[in-house]
Amino acid sequence: DINRWGIDIFKVAEYSGTRPLTVTIIPKLCFLIQERDLLKTFKIPVDIFINFVMTLEDHYHSEVAYHNNIHAADVVQSMHVLLSTPALEAVFTDLEILAALFASAIHDVDHPGVSNQFLINTNSELALMYNDMSVLENHHLAVGFKLLQEDKCDIFQDLSKKQRQSLRKMVLATDMSKHMNLLADLKTMVETKKVTSLGVLLLDNYSDRIQVLQNMVHCADLSNPTKPLELYRKWTDRIMVEFFTQGDRERDKGMEISPMCDKHNASIEKNQVGFIDYIAHPLWETWADLVHPDAQEILDTLEDNREWYQSMIPHSPSPGPETQEEEGHPEEASATASGSCCTSADKFHFELTLEEEEESDTESSTEDERGYGRTKNSSESGSSAAQQRNQAPSKDPGRTFSVGLKSDVAEEGAPQVPHFTLGT
Repeated sequence: DINRWGIDIFKVAEYSGTRPLTVTIIPKLCFLIQERDLLKTFKIPVDIFINFVMTLEDHYHSEVAYHNNIHAADVVQSMHVLLSTPALEAVFTDLEILAALFASAIHDVDHPGVSNQFLINTNSELALMYNDMSVLENHHLAVGFKLLQEDKCDIFQDLSKKQRQSLRKMVLATDMSKHMNLLADLKTMVETKKVTSLGVLLLDNYSDRIQVLQNMVHCADLSNPTKPLELYRKWTDRIMVEFFTQGDRERDKGMEISPMCDKHNASIEKNQVGFIDYIAHPLWETWADLVHPDAQEILDTLEDNREWYQSMIPHSPSPGPETQEEEGHPEEASATASGSCCTSADKFHFELTLEEEEESDTESSTEDERGYGRTKNSSESGSSAAQQRNQAPSKDPGRTFSVGLKSDVAEEGAPQVPHFTLGT
């Protein structure tokens, strides 16, 4: 069922004779012919369209573990489902939908199985060609458009120059270096969104629609953690093979091994939890807010998968009875499990203090100091802490932000704690 989120694209690849991209796009093509008549609208001959898709698929490298034609097919199918969400019904033009699907199909074509940073660090021809900027994304885009020049492959022969340019913007949205910008734009859109009485988004201008489509391509590209756990684990295995292969090449070249690429000390489970917490979940949570409630089930699956990987993180054996975990400091035990070499005496706590001074400036009310999992009264801080603070005026003349050090415990020689104070 190509309209269902989380289909087993690996079985599609198996049953299609290693042509998952072609068999994923063709049913979508049939749907578009019936619903929108896109081929007639843009004067695209069916035989040329099929020839282009098969040529495109041939330029994905099967020996690359993750960034191959199966991943491309998965992103195209995910885009199809996202485009069909009720909150986006009849929002996009025919050209915008065509551009989004085209971008999904070509977004990783001719991927070499290494990262942008690896290409830059090794002074590769691609990095030199694109001046170290969005190297792979620019390359995928160039290859995709070059394939249009192949014999009987130009599906856009009747599109204007302006229409072709709109196709290019989508592919560059898959550059992970642009993730924070895309997420910020999406959050702004959520805060200002307007919907019809039927719950459909109102996107009146072109730039807003393109922005949503760019984020949609980005979501589809980062959709593995939102799929059923069995599929997610397969994708994780594949990306780690690709990472470790790059790490081996970096080791052989005497280079610094990239994060998550060292097979000798990488923690796959921790990597996935971190990826979800800092990349995937913020993106998908914002997307779910935009199309609420259409993506709630996807978000729920993402959170379930995160909990599974969290539960699979191996716990380091306790070094002794004085460990922080036994003393009720799970955050410090977690740092030790994460490979921190710091002792308890080297650790720092960060505390935020809200101070409110009376107009006389001679008396102050009780201040609440909040740390991780505990609360202190101001009497515990001692007068010496106040003397150590360095106050910096804020833009608000009635507020100050102070940073200093204070003792966490009274014993002599105990570590000092960075102390952050927001005063009124």
